[in-house]
Amino acid sequence: METDCTSDMPAPLPTGTRLLHIGPHKTGTTAVQGALFAARDRLPEHGVVFPAHSRHPMEAALAACARPAMMGDTVPTERHWTRLPERVRATGEKTSVISSEFFADAPDDATAARIVEQLGGDRVHVLVTLRPLARIMPSQWQQYVQNGLRMGYEDWLEHMLRRPPYDEPNPSFWRRHRHDRLVARWVRAAGSGRVTVVVVDDRDRGGLMRTFEALLGLPENLLWPVPDTANRSLTLAETEMLRNLNVEFRGNGLPDELYSRLVRNGAVMHMKNMCSPTPADVRIATPPLGGRGSRRDRRLGGGSDRRPRCPGPRRSGPAVHGARAAGTVLAGAPDDPGSGGSGAVRRTRGCRLRERRRPPRARCAPDAVEGARPGPRSPLPETAGGPLNTPPAGACEGPVDLLTAIPRRFTVAVAQSPGAQGE
Repeated sequence: METDCTSDMPAPLPTGTRLLHIGPHKTGTTAVQGALFAARDRLPEHGVVFPAHSRHPMEAALAACARPAMMGDTVPTERHWTRLPERVRATGEKTSVISSEFFADAPDDATAARIVEQLGGDRVHVLVTLRPLARIMPSQWQQYVQNGLRMGYEDWLEHMLRRPPYDEPNPSFWRRHRHDRLVARWVRAAGSGRVTVVVVDDRDRGGLMRTFEALLGLPENLLWPVPDTANRSLTLAETEMLRNLNVEFRGNGLPDELYSRLVRNGAVMHMKNMCSPTPADVRIATPPLGGRGSRRDRRLGGGSDRRPRCPGPRRSGPAVHGARAAGTVLAGAPDDPGSGGSGAVRRTRGCRLRERRRPPRARCAPDAVEGARPGPRSPLPETAGGPLNTPPAGACEGPVDLLTAIPRRFTVAVAQSPGAQGE
């Protein structure tokens, strides 16, 4: 498969496209939703409509994916979902944009295909935003704590990375963040030419907004993040306080409705609004997951800080839209979504993706995280024919350089954000 790699932003989507942003969680979704909602009155001037009645149509996405509500919240119904396609159809021939990270919770191909069909079929273009798993995991853990989780971070990592089948206590995590399978699922639902993947660069605060503007054909700087203290991540001390409150809450057998009202939307919201973290506050940090190797620990902590150079258009394998994707390793992209891998490893250098072949360095769990190296006493499941090109079961003795494995047979491109060169 051939793809273009260019320093330019992506070309605008055709007029009348239904742009469906599915997240997943912790990839800038709230900032995008807030910016789109704030600009909703100006979007029609440029042929774009934001059809949702609120910043985030969470209930609609939960209902579409047959997912339960947040702890103690109103249970979503089919009517929550059907109203959203009705609003999209009412936009007529204008371009519309829908964003909810809960669409990433679609459990199977049939659910994803149903969502695409009801939102417009071949007019739907799916947008996936990704960040390295090592940065997602602490943020996602504290978000689970805000929904009642009582497990500490290191114990949670142990369960999610080393205890098959890796679905306790939060089975939704790998459904969202096994990125190769997530992308492949939506490629099968929408078609290979109607999926775009964006790698989010945390160092470029405006890069994601500029990408949305480019795809929607909007003027530059129309979209800007809206300050939202209610969405900030908790510090380690705040999360531990809340986790212990969750233990007491469950221990006293209190109803879920009280948790929603008094804890998540009460005490936690008050804490976020009234207490601003300072540089002295301890952030949630992922501990080393093995016994050796500072290089591995640096990768797990977020990867290289090198800035990329984009040498111009390249055509050599799958790529991703994203500001400064340099340093990312895309491991084990399969020949066919859901089938066995080819043994190819693609490493970005600037904006070039080069394909090379080498024998696997480790036997790795399919749900391993970037840079993780579980010790020899960590049994992992068989992955024969799986998307990471790994041998069958065995202890993982080598690093897993994994931002995400991108399946073939769909077309995307690397794009460098404005202002990235020369920094």
